[in-house]
Amino acid sequence: MFVARVAQDFRDANSRQRKKLVGMGIRIREVDGSFSLKSILERAKQDLGETMPLVTPILEAVRDNGDRALRELTHKFDKLDIDTFYHPVGEWKGSIPSDLQAALEKAKQNIETFHRAQLPTSLDTIVSGNRLGIRYTPIESVSVYAPGGKALYPSTILMGVLPARIAGVPHIQIVTPPQVGGIPDGLYAAAKIAGADAIITAGGAQGIAAVAYGTKSIPRSEFVIGPGNKFVTAAKIILSGQGRIGIDSPAGPSEVLVIADDSANPNWVAADLLSQAEHGEDSAAILCTDSMEFAKKVSAEIDKALVERPKRREMKTASIQNESWILVFPNLKFCVDFSNQYAPEHLEIQTRNYPELFEGIRHAGSVFLGPYSPVAMGDYISGTNHILPTAGGSRIFSSLGVMTFLKRITYQEINRSSLKELYPHVKVLSEFEGLDEEHGNSVKVRLPE
Repeated sequence: MFVARVAQDFRDANSRQRKKLVGMGIRIREVDGSFSLKSILERAKQDLGETMPLVTPILEAVRDNGDRALRELTHKFDKLDIDTFYHPVGEWKGSIPSDLQAALEKAKQNIETFHRAQLPTSLDTIVSGNRLGIRYTPIESVSVYAPGGKALYPSTILMGVLPARIAGVPHIQIVTPPQVGGIPDGLYAAAKIAGADAIITAGGAQGIAAVAYGTKSIPRSEFVIGPGNKFVTAAKIILSGQGRIGIDSPAGPSEVLVIADDSANPNWVAADLLSQAEHGEDSAAILCTDSMEFAKKVSAEIDKALVERPKRREMKTASIQNESWILVFPNLKFCVDFSNQYAPEHLEIQTRNYPELFEGIRHAGSVFLGPYSPVAMGDYISGTNHILPTAGGSRIFSSLGVMTFLKRITYQEINRSSLKELYPHVKVLSEFEGLDEEHGNSVKVRLPE
């Protein structure tokens, strides 16, 4: 009797929670001439206008006072007192569960295989009788930022470190916020598996400043990559603007856009939308479809899931209610057109003709094709990179890869006969630009009398 009563109480509580959420879920809109897509296209981009003035004094403090400022800022923001920031990965003596070890090793294998295939070949060719070419050289030092606020991300360590190591970067360090009890073994293990040299326990803008300027205990990095909150993003933008560091791309809230027709499984699509909402209140999950009936089925599955899967419910609900949409277009061509305008971080295409629709995609961070390709596969194990441009950044930026860490050096070897043959053109062009006295002359003096 008691068991039955408890079960009934649980069902009643579930029912009350369901009623609370029903009608409060994702918004469905039929897209026609009367509905503006402007606010959706703009989404919850990080407004850094108010953040920049807050970050600048933090950067200056670390620049001027190094480790002392870093300790004070860590105490202020993280409520922790840190004696040592630099932790060589080789000194770690801990262990992790065997299943986690196996998962990290498999992820490494797939990421390495995909990224090794990206290595470019040098170019050596002849143009107008002269030898011209391209040689690729790696950046000297890189810091990979691994967030540590709402969750820990050993997967981000693999995604950031492995391509840099494949590119030949000599020194790679992880920057991550300090944790009560020290660096988790899972992060240490990921860093060791990926081949990082050290972990820096300094988060936020102060952590970025530490690796950008360098301190007595922390080596300076030339390049900083990885996602973070608005303070991390602001720090990266400011420091890259000063020429202190190179960065991958400004990062904002996570996002997914799904194009699906009525052949897709509404439960699967709902799960994919919620997997993005799980990242944070400002994450965006967009479904574009040509079927209102399918849209309603997905909405119902989302409401059901928010009741049945309570972990991070408040965060997921806020994302679904405030930043997410189901948009019903006249046909799938309109869905593709909207996706190219939106330029999502993650794009899923779950339709009967997904190969055909994929041909029309011009702007996306990473694309997941067919019903068995959820974003989570790319997040962890498929081998593509999950460090991607957000907030429409895929219109001009690409996913992180081996080329992120390589510089292209062009070279030329001009022969004597070509110098003579091409000089008249140099003379005309340098005279037109008013630089003939020295530019033109530097060629002329090499010609035979």
